Amino acid sequence: MTDVPDSDIHPIAPEQRAAVLAALDGIERDHDVRIVFACESGSRGWGFSSPDSDYDARFVYVHRRDWYLSVNERTGPGEPQRDVIELPIDDELDVSGWDLRKALRLLSKSNPTLLEWLRSPVVYRQDERLVAGLRELVDRNYSPIATWHHYHRMARGNFRGYLRGERVRTKKYLYVLRPILACLWIEQASGPPPMAFERLLDRLLPDGPLRIAIDALLVKKRSAKEVEDGPRVPEISEFIEAQLRRMEQSPPTLTPGRGHGEQLDEFFRRAIAPA
Repeated sequence: MTDVPDSDIHPIAPEQRAAVLAALDGIERDHDVRIVFACESGSRGWGFSSPDSDYDARFVYVHRRDWYLSVNERTGPGEPQRDVIELPIDDELDVSGWDLRKALRLLSKSNPTLLEWLRSPVVYRQDERLVAGLRELVDRNYSPIATWHHYHRMARGNFRGYLRGERVRTKKYLYVLRPILACLWIEQASGPPPMAFERLLDRLLPDGPLRIAIDALLVKKRSAKEVEDGPRVPEISEFIEAQLRRMEQSPPTLTPGRGHGEQLDEFFRRAIAPA
């Protein structure tokens, strides 16, 4: 079981938290939007950042009601209204977010990225009432089969791209292990997988030689630079290869999601209604 302090697993330096909050304030001011949820994604959200990992802040925002109701789109004739806000990426900070309408469309398809955001262990800001409603909608629209296929494709693609040699970049092992464990989580009917890697580990691999090997890998990842590599770890490689082979040969029978379009529309209308 994980016994590392949460602040060490998901480290957010005070000055970087302040920088993220300042960036969010600037986005609200410059774009005339309200940010209803903001969290940390990427390696700091997953729980295996290196000392030189950047910060990946992700958010959901909402415009004023009239922005959605205007006849002429505000971005120019014939141009669709943008539903993404992205700040220029620097060496330490990557900040981007989705409009609430886009987020709800993705939620209706059980988009795993959005589902992870709403389960991030690091939350910068949130509208408690609205986010509680979003999480309830996630549960109602959750599609185990769609989410499983997303993580399976991710694990398979990362394995083929990064884990074929005798030396492996440390973080690439984790980029395959995390989606494999997410697939196992889904197969056990545990609901949408969490973002935090330690929660996956504690539920699915609480002890044993494989867990010891993964814990050692995490210690190395959390103390080494992003480019650090090392020799192939037999216990981990064999587990990955066995799980991918099993998934290819016998994919699980899982239920599809059930759409609730009227509930999504009602939620959206309430969210943009004048206060």
